[in-house]
Amino acid sequence: MKNKIYLKVNTDLTASPQVLSWFEQMNQPPIPDKKIWWQCQTLMMEGFTNIVEHAHKNLPIETPIEIEAVRLDEYIEIRIWSQGEPFDLEQQLQQTAEFEENEQERGRGLKIMSAIADKLSYEPTVDRRYCLFISKYY
Repeated sequence: MKNKIYLKVNTDLTASPQVLSWFEQMNQPPIPDKKIWWQCQTLMMEGFTNIVEHAHKNLPIETPIEIEAVRLDEYIEIRIWSQGEPFDLEQQLQQTAEFEENEQERGRGLKIMSAIADKLSYEPTVDRRYCLFISKYY
C-alpha cells in the first residue's frame, strides 16, 4: 500500500486547520494505534508552524509552503518544503537540549518533533529550498 498526497498553502498560520483536515486522508484506513496517529498530526502541525514562524518569518504571506505526505505499509513520511535562511537542525537541537528547563518558545517545537519522530532532518534541496523530512512508524 502506498498513498501519497500533496498540498500547497501560503505562509499563514490560519491555514493550519486546512493542513490538518487535508492530512486526515493519511488515516484511511485508520491507524490502529490512536496515539501514533495523534503523534503524526502533532508532527505535521509542529513542522508547518515552525516553517511559518521561523523559516518564513521575514517572507511575504504569499510565499508558498509545499507539503507532501506518504503513507507506506509501516510508516508515514512528511515532507515540507520551505524557502528562507539556512538553518542547522542538528545544531539547534543540541543547543536546545541544554536548556531543557527553559520556558522559551524557540526550539520547543523542534524538541517535540525530535522526541516523537523516528527520523527528522532539514536539508537543502537542488532548487535552493529546504525540505523538512519527518518519518514515523506505526
